[in-house]
Amino acid sequence: MNSTHDSPILVTGAAGDIGAIGRNLTAMLLDKGHQVRALVRREDERAKALRQLGAKVVQGDLTDLASMHQAIEGVKRIYFGMSVSAAYLEATVNTAAVAKHHGVEAFVNMSQMTVTQMSITETTDSPQHKLHWLAEQALAWSGLPVVTVRPTVFLEGFFLRLAAAGVRDNNELALPLGNSKTSPVSAVDVARAVSEILDDPAPHIGHIYNLTGFESADLDHYARAFSEALGRTIRYRDVPLSGWTDTLREFAVPTHLINHLAVMAELHAQGRYDRMTDDLFKLTGKTPTNLYDFVKLHAAEFTRSQVAA
Repeated sequence: MNSTHDSPILVTGAAGDIGAIGRNLTAMLLDKGHQVRALVRREDERAKALRQLGAKVVQGDLTDLASMHQAIEGVKRIYFGMSVSAAYLEATVNTAAVAKHHGVEAFVNMSQMTVTQMSITETTDSPQHKLHWLAEQALAWSGLPVVTVRPTVFLEGFFLRLAAAGVRDNNELALPLGNSKTSPVSAVDVARAVSEILDDPAPHIGHIYNLTGFESADLDHYARAFSEALGRTIRYRDVPLSGWTDTLREFAVPTHLINHLAVMAELHAQGRYDRMTDDLFKLTGKTPTNLYDFVKLHAAEFTRSQVAA
């Protein structure tokens, strides 16, 4: 049974673009009648949009104690999520320490599904994967009432931001993911799962949820889904990893993020993302978004604009 909605729920990364979990989660919690305190790093149009939704926006830094005291005081439930960053572990521990001080009743941690394959003796070459694993260890030691959410690769990442230009300009799904299977999940679906947890967290405390998408399939299969959704032939091209990462550098993508994406690509090629669970359906009662529907929703980003002569 839900507790009262008197205490706000803190949503970190509420204005973030990566995955858009925080922004979607904020809207979903407000729709459920909760007060939401949305943490943002800066005042901008995204913060303004959160206020228009009905959230109380607070500006702060996850690695700053004073910021987090201001953000967490009076809060009973926290969603902790942060984009790929070398400061991820520091931010997690800092937020957890303040949450412990204020006696929160639920701390929902957004991790990554690759952590399921890691241990004290097994890791990956991604610095971000290691930070997620260490963060989970620290939260386990903290004694906080933690719920861990581990999504697989996001549709919004490899299949939108990193693929849109190739699909739009060359009718190619050009990614360095090899020929193995993968089960990408929508960030909106993940946000919906987290909203269900935060709406009534007590049954979920101590649980780990591994979230995958609609199906696990190879990239040729997904290229056909692009073709069907866009009404034109899209082909998958397995591009060399080195050239792909060079292109990311040309766009000034941070080195920490490039290293993480490169390892994700290598793990895809090794078949390490061929994974399926029904945790998302169990949490939300809804079937995960399939790639066809996702591409339809974002068709404009995969299609060249027609300029009148």
